[in-house]
Amino acid sequence: MKKVTKYTGKNVLVVGLGKSGLNAAYLLRELGANVTINDKNTPKDQEILENLAQAQIKTVFGSHPLALLKGTDLVVKNPGIPYTNPLIAAAKEAGLLIITEPELAFEINEGQTIGVTGTNGKTTTTTLIALMLEQAQKKAYACGNIGIPATQVAKKATSDDTLVMELSSFQLLGITELHPKIAVLTNIYEAHTDYHGSRENYVAAKMQLIKNQTAADYFVVNFDNEEWRALSQQTLAKVVPFSRQGFTKEGAYEENGILYFKDEAIMPAEEIKVPGTHNIENALAAIAVAKLEGVSNEAIVEVLHHFSGVRHRTQYVTMFKERKFYNDSKATNMEATEKALAGFKEPVILLAGGLDRGFTFERLIPYFKEHVRGLVVFGETKDLIAQAAKEAGVETIVYAEDAVAAVPKAYALSRPHETILLSPACASWDQWKTFEDRGDAFIAAVEKLEKEETAK
Repeated sequence: MKKVTKYTGKNVLVVGLGKSGLNAAYLLRELGANVTINDKNTPKDQEILENLAQAQIKTVFGSHPLALLKGTDLVVKNPGIPYTNPLIAAAKEAGLLIITEPELAFEINEGQTIGVTGTNGKTTTTTLIALMLEQAQKKAYACGNIGIPATQVAKKATSDDTLVMELSSFQLLGITELHPKIAVLTNIYEAHTDYHGSRENYVAAKMQLIKNQTAADYFVVNFDNEEWRALSQQTLAKVVPFSRQGFTKEGAYEENGILYFKDEAIMPAEEIKVPGTHNIENALAAIAVAKLEGVSNEAIVEVLHHFSGVRHRTQYVTMFKERKFYNDSKATNMEATEKALAGFKEPVILLAGGLDRGFTFERLIPYFKEHVRGLVVFGETKDLIAQAAKEAGVETIVYAEDAVAAVPKAYALSRPHETILLSPACASWDQWKTFEDRGDAFIAAVEKLEKEETAK
C-alpha cells in the first residue's frame, strides 16, 4: 500500500454504510483522517458498531443532518446515493470535493489498474481478465462494482499485482485522479437515466474512465456500434478495438466463427463454455486486454474453455426432468435480456418483470417470437411485458407474485428439453433490495422445486 499523507488530520465524512463505505472509513482512519460515517439506517449488527467505535470512527445514523458538513474537508459518497440527496447537494454547493471509494483504492494501489465499464458485460469481462492474468501467473484482483471493495484489495496489492476494477457510472462520477493503464468499454445502452437525468449524462459518466489516460495507455472499446466508435475518438490513449460483427481487424474480433487478435487465431467461438453472443463480446474484450498484458494464447483458451459464468449473469443453476434452469437476474435492462435469449437454441420459458422505469417492451417482440414459448411475468412491469408478449404471439402467458412464485409456474409450463430462464429485463427494486437478492431467491426456489419433484 502506498504511503499517502494527504488525508492526515483531515475531517472526512463517509456517507453510506455499505461494504465500500466501511472499507473506505477504515482505510481513511488508517491514513490518519478524522472520520465520521453517516447512514440513514442504523446497522442491526452490533459488531459493526463496536468495530467502528474501536477504530475511533464517529457514527451518525438515522438521518443525513446538514450540520455534518461543518468543518468537513472531504466527502466520500456511496455510489448509489444520488447527488440530489440534500446532504450531498449541500456539500456540492459548499464546494466540497465528493469522491467515491475506487478513487481511494487507486491512490493507495502500488500496482497496475485496469478499469472496466459499460452497461452490460462489466462483471463477466472483469472476471475473465483477472482469470486470464492469473492463468499466466500474474497476480490479479477482480474488484470494485463486482462486489469486492477496491480498497479492500488495494491495501494488500504489491507493485507486481494488478487491480481489475469493475466501475459503474455511479462510481465514475466520483473520481478525480483514477487513471487505468488499460480502460475497457464493453458497450453503452439506455440505463440509469433516473439517476443521471439523461442519456447524455449517463454516457459522460461512463467516459470519466478515460479522462486521465495519456498516449502511453490503452482504451479497449467495442466497435460494433457507431456511437461507441465515435466515443473512442475522445481518448488520448491508444485505441484497441474489438468487434463481433466485423467492424475491425485491428484488435480482437470474430471472423467465420474464429476469435482472433489482429491476424492471430485464438480459438473457435463455439468453444466458449458460457452461451450467448454477448459472451463472445465479453471474451473478445478480455482477449484484447490479455494480449496487451502478454498473456499466452494457451492461457486465454484455458480460461474460456472452463469459465462457466458469473453468478446472476446467465448462470447455469441445474437440470432436472430434462429442463435446464438459468439465473440471469443481472439482466436489469432489455438489452441484457435480448442477449440472454439470443444465446439459447432450445425453446425458453422466460421469467421477467420488475421495476417500472417508464419504458415499454416492444423491442423485445422479435426475441419473444424467436425464442420464447411461455412467459411468467411479475412485478410492476408485468402488464407491459405481457402486452409485448401477446403482440409477439407467445403461446402462454402466466402471472406470478414475484420471481420465487414464478418458478413452479414456469416449470408447469415447460416441456422436456426446454430452458427455464430468469432474465427480468428490469431492475429489482420494486420487490427486492438488489438483483443479487432476487437471483438468490430464484435459485433457492429452483432447488426447492427440484427436491420436491425428485421426491415424487
